[in-house]
Amino acid sequence: MNLSYLNPLRGPELLQRIGLKATAGLALVTGLVAGVGLFTFGYAEGLSYFSTDPRACVNCHIMRDEYDSWQKSSHHAHAVCVDCHLPHAFVPKMIAKADNGYRHSKAFTFQDFHEPIRLTSRSSAILQANCERCHGDLICEMLQRGPRESDRANCVKCHMSVGHGLRR
Repeated sequence: MNLSYLNPLRGPELLQRIGLKATAGLALVTGLVAGVGLFTFGYAEGLSYFSTDPRACVNCHIMRDEYDSWQKSSHHAHAVCVDCHLPHAFVPKMIAKADNGYRHSKAFTFQDFHEPIRLTSRSSAILQANCERCHGDLICEMLQRGPRESDRANCVKCHMSVGHGLRR
């Protein structure tokens, strides 16, 4: 059945018109997404997350208590947030920052985060590795106690207030 009489545009003309509309629509959607993304990045002070300044962590109101308690802690004079909470090698650090940034953006946009904020299992592993990196010579016996990973000491289990001091 030939229905070409219903559409005055035929062949190449129809494809060209659809192509122009699709291209314009795609450009509009891309521009809208990029605009919203740039606005959000600027509003959230996105560039600050590429620094090591602990004040960047307070851009989110939920981190205020952690920042305040860190300032009172024994680690305040020796370590900033990224020293404990991110890997130190460049590529793993950037991957962790991207992962954390995505999860934090999603959580704060949709307001589906737990208060007080909690570490993920991945973040806990990074934290433990950094405790071992800085304090390995002091804790080498504890680290070698068990044959399995699950038998090893978990620093934060006993030293919960060390990095952030006592909570108010």
